Amino acid sequence: MEALQPPDFIKLLANEMRWGVLKALASGDYQVNELVALLQQPMNLVSYHLRKMREEALVTTRRSEADGRDIYYSLDLMRLRQLFLEAGQALHPAIGMDLHTFDTSRLLTRRILFVCTHNSARSQMAEGLLRHLSHGRLHVTSAGSHPTAIHPDAISVMDRMGIDIRGQGSRPIATFVEQPFDYVITVCDKAREVCPTFPGGAQQLHWGLPDPVAIADERDRLQAFAVTAQRLKARIEHFLTTLPISESE
Repeated sequence: MEALQPPDFIKLLANEMRWGVLKALASGDYQVNELVALLQQPMNLVSYHLRKMREEALVTTRRSEADGRDIYYSLDLMRLRQLFLEAGQALHPAIGMDLHTFDTSRLLTRRILFVCTHNSARSQMAEGLLRHLSHGRLHVTSAGSHPTAIHPDAISVMDRMGIDIRGQGSRPIATFVEQPFDYVITVCDKAREVCPTFPGGAQQLHWGLPDPVAIADERDRLQAFAVTAQRLKARIEHFLTTLPISESE
């Protein structure tokens, strides 16, 4: 399937020699004999890879202004940047985007449910983060297959990020089984395996994260909570850019 094929640009760079040539040319122009010495590879091999990159218009040549005989190879940095961004965006539309400038005011309302086993940490932090980062444009909630209570460390970590999750509460997933959602996102592997199907054709996503509550040492546990929060934040920032937006300005 075409969708499963990596961009030609990625396949072009998937070679140690070509990567070495690019690394050299990224800092300045070189003659082929200089590249041969720098990379310690045979002339014919270096010339072959230079030709492959010239065919993709990544590398250009020009004759020396000094005597017109020597040829310099140059890297087209703007084209390299463009192809890198295009390849990244083929994986995810947010790659290459300044996530801090993403306009959430045009997001269409969507219903999103986060699920983990105890609805005490990961799903609670995800709920608070998505509500905060979407500026309340989305209907967000969370639940657990065996809910308990919000963990104090989750509250503490969210406080440090300027987000108060004290009022969210822990809820059993059975509360929501008859309700339609646009997205159901599991954040622990156990919850994924028991997560029910919801009406309305909800898209189910899985963002598996280690349970920070399971760490006994207090200092290590707080660090794990902070890491989990940052990983969720990155996931959510990218997730927001995939949601539908209003066409009207």
